[in-house]
Amino acid sequence: MAISNTAIRYGGVTKFFHWLTALLIIALLASGLFAEDLPHETQIQLTQKAWFFSLHKTMGVAVFFVALARIIWAISQPKPGLLNADKKLESWLAETVHWVLYASLVIVPLAGWISHAAASGFAPIWWPFGQNLPLVPKSTDIEHLFGAIHVISGKVLMGALFLHFAGAIKHHVIDRDSTLRRMLPGEPPIGPLPAQHHSSAPVLAALVVWVATLALGVGLGLAGGKNGAEAAQAPVLEQMASEWTVQTGTIGISVSQFGSAVEGSFADWTSSISFDETVSEGKAGTVTTTISIPSLTLGSVTDQAMAADFFNAENFPTAAFAADITVTNGSYLADGTLTIKDQSVPVSLPFSLNVDGDTAVMQGTTSLDRRAFAIGQSVTDAATLGFDVAIDINLTATRPAQ
Repeated sequence: MAISNTAIRYGGVTKFFHWLTALLIIALLASGLFAEDLPHETQIQLTQKAWFFSLHKTMGVAVFFVALARIIWAISQPKPGLLNADKKLESWLAETVHWVLYASLVIVPLAGWISHAAASGFAPIWWPFGQNLPLVPKSTDIEHLFGAIHVISGKVLMGALFLHFAGAIKHHVIDRDSTLRRMLPGEPPIGPLPAQHHSSAPVLAALVVWVATLALGVGLGLAGGKNGAEAAQAPVLEQMASEWTVQTGTIGISVSQFGSAVEGSFADWTSSISFDETVSEGKAGTVTTTISIPSLTLGSVTDQAMAADFFNAENFPTAAFAADITVTNGSYLADGTLTIKDQSVPVSLPFSLNVDGDTAVMQGTTSLDRRAFAIGQSVTDAATLGFDVAIDINLTATRPAQ
């Protein structure tokens, strides 16, 4: 069997790419649909679901590179003529489906890969080159947009595969020609080809299909992003009376999921702070902070974080931290109790402080064990979801001029 194509036959390399792509696509679709339907209520179920999604994503990357290699090879080779070129409608449909398939082999895995790279918290791709892509920031909007394109273009891929398969069966069973056999090993007899008709119509038809597909995917992605943003809105907390008023600040959290850091922050919180900077040793003040749990954004897992097994935001919409501020040998500490859900746990927050007149700048970090607050009790494996949650607090507060 020849390696290269001829005017009437496919060579060995083309056949290899064809069947390798077919096997990968079948496995890719099966693993994705199977993983989507798997439950994830328990640790065992979550681990299994993540494993199949990682398998799906890894094969998707493989399909992308195989498709690029296949396209490059096809461009360098003569294209064997159609055996049914004399049937213009059939040959036009066959060519159109081929162009749709070629595009889908690039668009479907690439859209999924971009969605994955934009996500925070994910089943990882099994390879040593990291999970990010150049020019793709961590963004739930980008994740939703390309996730929708991935889903819609995947349906186009399945439709094109069905038409391609149906056409091959028709050629083999009804027409009894060598269209299918010439893609199999060996060199079946092929009679003289009918006159070939070369036209840009199939390319244009495939382009129309993909413009419509991408437009639908973008529309659904943008609509999904807007709906998600509305669902994540949190009630505004009432301001507390305070000697020091927070002007700007962030309460950030970071946790490891499947070996990658997932970072987020609370958008709505309020504090009551009393503090005497002249105290050089002992108790120097108090702080009481109320945090709106639904105001948390945590990348791609924000909705999961709000669920009953995690923050249970519907039943416990706020968290509270009440502490004494002490000074010891020039070091500051907020030592008190943090209440999340119905769990109250002692927490110490060391922090640095710079007071300049009536303006104070504070920065503190600490680490909490999520299990102490009954968060994510069903996820018992730290490799899936880390037990330690890093807390990073930065704020600038002012008081009335003295």
